[in-house]
Order: sequence, then structure tokens, then C-alpha cells
Amino acid sequence: MPLAIPDTPPCVMCLSAGDATAGGGLAADVLTLASMGCHPLPVQTAALVRDTRGIDEVWPAEPELLVTQARAVLEDVPVAAFKLGFCGSVENVAAIAEILSDYPEVPLVVEPALHVAGMLGEVGDEIVAALADLILPQTTLLVADRHELLRLAGVAGDEGWGDEDGEDEGGDEGTAAGSDADVDEALERLLGNGTEFVLLTGGGEHGPQLINTLFGSEGVIRTDAWPRPSAPCLGAGATLAAAAAAAMAHGMALPEAVSEAQEFTRQALHHAYRAGMGRAVPDRFFWARGKGVEDD
Repeated sequence: MPLAIPDTPPCVMCLSAGDATAGGGLAADVLTLASMGCHPLPVQTAALVRDTRGIDEVWPAEPELLVTQARAVLEDVPVAAFKLGFCGSVENVAAIAEILSDYPEVPLVVEPALHVAGMLGEVGDEIVAALADLILPQTTLLVADRHELLRLAGVAGDEGWGDEDGEDEGGDEGTAAGSDADVDEALERLLGNGTEFVLLTGGGEHGPQLINTLFGSEGVIRTDAWPRPSAPCLGAGATLAAAAAAAMAHGMALPEAVSEAQEFTRQALHHAYRAGMGRAVPDRFFWARGKGVEDD
């Protein structure tokens, strides 16, 4: 089902960390949403000091500034969806949760970016706990790899934080986390606590195919597989989550929105380019550069 692009594009508020490489974070959301015919409303939750090789520092935004900016836009512009990435601090998680609670009818897509939280030690643990308690019960779709799923659900035995923005979807340097029983327990906890759907991504696993599975309260809804890109990329997880938010903002039902988002992400990763000396950057405007759609 192709996206119908209206005269007035649907507006999507994206809240995430600033990333000056535009590989992940807030810039990835803006590029993806714009490419998919939405008007992005970006609110910065933190600043990342980074290049394409990795993150050096994390500077959380002040919660008062975050709330003031988000409320000002929300009182002016109707939103069709929310997309949430790394929140920056426990205080920001609480502030964002309160904002979201005022818009229960608006779809919320969460891509937790726990690799950033993992840099913050005990503070990172507190951010994860707050996210699980305050945000996930309000979440329409959680996009997470196995490490992130297990950590958010508090399933014992997992020490991983997930790979950077799901970029292991562009390579296979990571290792799978937890047993299938652990994953089942984590899914049961999260879905039972209010998260409506979980898209479990194949980042961090091995094999020639990348396999993503969408779960709901009734179990597996759909499983999609596509060739694993040969090179690791920045922002694959952010791209996938923002694309799902965009598709839902256009009125697509969630399973179809997930399918549309995966196809967009597959093409963006297939056409990724090296902007710097580290990981490649997904080409979120592949269609505008005359590259066309590739069937791998």
C-alpha cells in the first residue's frame, strides 16, 4: 500500500538526542520523517559529542527547556504521532511521560537507544527503569533488539545494552542476547504492562538475513526477513522507528506501517554512504538521488 501524500503533511513530534553527524538521533528522525512526507517537530533531549566512529560525551538537556519547547509546539500544532529516542536523563523521562499522558490517542513509537544510556553507568540504569515504568505503558510500538528488550523488561542474566541505534542491522559484529525463554518472558512482561506492540529487530544476531518480528498481545503478528547489509551503518534503529511513526501518521494500520517502515529502512541501508571515517550513513533520500528501489 503506497503512502498517500496529503497537501498538508501530517506532523510528527520527535524527541531525541542531537547528533551532529546526522547519522542517528534527532537528525535521523527529521530526515526520515521528511523523506516519508511528514512535517517533523524536533525537540532535543540531549546533545551527543560524537563522530561517525562513536560517541564521546552525552549532555542531557534541561527538563524545563524540553517541556517549554514541546508544550509550545503542541499547543499550536496538531500532531499525528510521536517518536521517542534517547531521553537524556531520568528527569527528562518523567517530563516526557507527563506530556505524552495528555495525548493518549496519538500513536507513540519508542526506539530506546540504550547504547547511549549504557555510557552513563548507574544513571543509565535509572533511565532504563524510568523508561520502563513511565513511558512503555503508554507506548504503541517499541522498536528494540534483544539486548534492549531484556534490559527494559528487567529479565535477569542480560548484561548488554544493544548496539548503537540498532546499527548492527548493517553488520554482524554483535552477539545474540538471552535465550528464547528469556525473550518470551520479556515480551510477556512488556506487553502485559501496557506496551501495545513490540518490533523485535535482528540487530546483534548473525546470519545472511536480518529478521524482524512484530509481537502483540496475541503473539506473533508478522515476521519479515531481508538480506543483511554488508556494512555497519549509523542510525538504522532510529530510521526504522521514525519510518513507522511516519507511516502511522499517514493513517496506516500498525502491521502495514511496520512493513512500510522496514522497506524504507532496507532501501536507506542498501544505499548507505560513507560520510566520514567511521560507519556509513543511511541514505534516507535514496529516491530523490535517482537511485531507485533495489530488490536485493
